[in-house]
Amino acid sequence: MIVNPYAAAPFSYVSVPGATPYSIVELMPGARNLMHHAQVASGERVLLLVEHTADPVVVQAVAAAAAYRDADVHVLSVAPFSPGGWDKEVTHRIETAAVREADVVISATWWAEVHSAPLFFDQIRALPLRFASLHMAATAGAMLTGARFPNEVFYAIQHRALARLDAAQSIRVTSTLGTDLTLSRLAFTPDEGPLGPGDWQPFPYGGANFHPASTEGVLVIEDSTFTGMPEQPLRITFEGNLVRTIEGGIAAEQIRRAAPGGYYLRHALIGLNPKTRLAGGTQFEREKHAGAFYCGLDALYDGAPVTTRPGFAHCDCQIDRPTIHVDGELFVDEGRLLLLGDPEIREVAARFGPPDVVLDDNPLVVLPRRYTGGTATR
Repeated sequence: MIVNPYAAAPFSYVSVPGATPYSIVELMPGARNLMHHAQVASGERVLLLVEHTADPVVVQAVAAAAAYRDADVHVLSVAPFSPGGWDKEVTHRIETAAVREADVVISATWWAEVHSAPLFFDQIRALPLRFASLHMAATAGAMLTGARFPNEVFYAIQHRALARLDAAQSIRVTSTLGTDLTLSRLAFTPDEGPLGPGDWQPFPYGGANFHPASTEGVLVIEDSTFTGMPEQPLRITFEGNLVRTIEGGIAAEQIRRAAPGGYYLRHALIGLNPKTRLAGGTQFEREKHAGAFYCGLDALYDGAPVTTRPGFAHCDCQIDRPTIHVDGELFVDEGRLLLLGDPEIREVAARFGPPDVVLDDNPLVVLPRRYTGGTATR
C-alpha cells in the first residue's frame, strides 16, 4: 500500500472542513490577490460560479473583495461538476448563459468546469471575459497559503521558468516510487502575468503548463482524478505519447473503465508556487506547489488524440516530490524548485519582505499579512 504523507483524498467540498465565520479576516489577503490576478475593475460584471457545497465563508471573502473594487457582483449556486468531464450529456445552459454575460468569472468548483463541453477551453477563449478557476481551492486552507503569495513574485518565477523551459528539447521526471518519464517536442502555454481577455487560469496561481508530443517511460501515480490515492503501486507505461499499459489492481481498472478506448498524455505541469500546500492539500493545490509535477491523461477518439475537444475522461495524475531534469540539467531536486534560489527571483521577493520568508516552500508557515503584497497591489 502506498502511504503518501502529503495528501488526503476528500471526495468534494462536502468532505473538507468549513471555515469559521471570523476567519474571513484572514482570507482577505488571498481574495485581494485574486482580484489583482483577475484585474477586476470598477463597474465590471463579476460572476461567482459556486457549487452548492462550497464554503460560504470563502465565497463571501471573494465576493467582498470584488465589491471592494466596486464591481457588480453576482453569485450563482450550481450543482457540482463531474470528475474528468465524464458526464457527457450535461448542458449547463444556465451556467453558460451567465458566463457569457460576465466580464470576469470566478468559479468555486471541485472538478474543473472546463472539462465539460459547454465550458471547454475553446468556449472560454471565444469570449472577452477573464476566467479564474478555484477548482479544489475554494477552501480556507488554500486561501491562507497559496493565494497569499504575492502576485508579482509568482509572475517573476513563471517568467523565469518559461524562459528556460520553452527552449527545452526534453524533460525527464523521476520519483522515489519509480516514475521515469521523458517528455519531448514540448509546447508551453505562455502564462506570464494577470488574466487577459479569453484567458482561463487556475487560482491560486499554478505553474508551467505544457503539451508534449512525445512521452516515453513509466509514471507511478501518487494520486489521480479517478482513483484518489491508490492502495497499491499504480503504473502507467507510455510509448509515443500513448498509454500502452495500466497496472495496479482496482485503481488500474478504475482508470481503464473511464476510457475503454484508451488514453494519451494531453498535458503536464511543473508547479511554481512555494506557498500552495502539500500536507493536507487537495490534489489541485498540490499540483501547483513549487517543484511538484502532474500530468493529465485524456480519452482517445477512435484511437487518436483530439486536442480541440474535451476527452470526457480527463485523469490528472500527481507526483508530489519528483526530481526533474531539463535537457540533462537539474531543475527540481526531490521536490525542491531550484529557481527559488535565483538572485533575480530573490530580488523581486525582497520588495515584499525577507526573501527567505517570502520564498520559503513550507506553506504551513503561513506568510504574514504584511508580506502578502497589499501595498504593491492597490
